[in-house]
Formats: sequence, structure tokens, C-alpha cells
Amino acid sequence: MTKLGKLLTALLAFLTPAMAFAEEGAAAVADSPMGLIAIAAGIGLGIAAAFAGLGQGIATNGALQGVARNPQASGKIMTLMIIGLALIESLVIYAFVIAIMLTLKVNV
Repeated sequence: MTKLGKLLTALLAFLTPAMAFAEEGAAAVADSPMGLIAIAAGIGLGIAAAFAGLGQGIATNGALQGVARNPQASGKIMTLMIIGLALIESLVIYAFVIAIMLTLKVNV
């Protein structure tokens, strides 16, 4: 069995009891979209953080390759990289704010 197969089997084993316990409360809120809003907020924040991390890694890789090829331009490259990283991080902060606003609308 591959590592992915083992991981999926473990996730299924851990999530099955949680789904069984969640079934009783699901009937009470079946018509309410509040649970979906909370799930959407969590998934949206996770996607934003994952792609921001990917973007930051690519930006840092490009800046370090640029400094390795032209060490005299390291000051300008690092300044532009830090500005770019700040802009990428601001998008994650916006996603976090939206997730918090959506979660606060959920009446638990």
C-alpha cells in the first residue's frame, strides 16, 4: 500500500466516528446555512494561506536566484521582495478578516 493509501485509510478511520456523532445534531440544523458558512470560512482561509505560502516561496526563490546571479543588486532585490511578500501577506489577512466576519454571523 502506498503512503497516500495509508494516509487516506487513517483519515477515514479517524473521521468515521466523528460523522456518526455529528448525525444527531445535523437533523436540527438541516435547513440552516450557518454550518456551511463556518465550513466555507475555514476552507477559504486554508486555501488562502496555502497559496500565499506557495507564492512567498516562489518570490523568495526568485529573489535569492537574482542575488546569486548579481550580488551588487541585492539591496534593490531584497527591498522589492519584502514589498512583494507584504502584499501577499495582506491578501491572507483580508481572507482572515472575511473568515472572522463570516464566523461571527454563525449563531452557535
